[in-house]
Amino acid sequence: MSGAFDTYLHEVLMRGQAEARAESSATIEAHHLLLAMAAPEDTGARAILAAAGLDQAGVRAALRREFEHSLAAAGVSAAAFDLRSTPDPERRPQVGASVKLALERLASTHRKKDLRPIHVLLGVLQAEVGTVPRALALAGVDRAALADRARELL
Repeated sequence: MSGAFDTYLHEVLMRGQAEARAESSATIEAHHLLLAMAAPEDTGARAILAAAGLDQAGVRAALRREFEHSLAAAGVSAAAFDLRSTPDPERRPQVGASVKLALERLASTHRKKDLRPIHVLLGVLQAEVGTVPRALALAGVDRAALADRARELL
């Protein structure tokens, strides 16, 4: 299965890179992978996310809410500024810290030959801090229950 897993991981990382590029990010972070896994092309995580109301539009809404909430915590109103990014088609975002940590969680708890696509979602959901846990909490999604559902499908 490691060949199939490698193919899946590569596809998710490439879709995550496209998401990062679209928002002019220098790095591919866990929230970009979450968007990639919620995409219609995904074969593993998409159904689990969609069952929690997190299709791609739902993930984007949760991430937007998290961004606005973070700005508000710093005393900044997102509505007061035009905060659109300009995608740079030449930019090649590199793997960021939150993705590296998600992959390290996988490597530390599973043998590579045992990894399945759903493990990538678990690696992202197991983060205790960061954009993804904050966005899911603000969206009213029980991250632990979502991870349990993913484990059940393994």
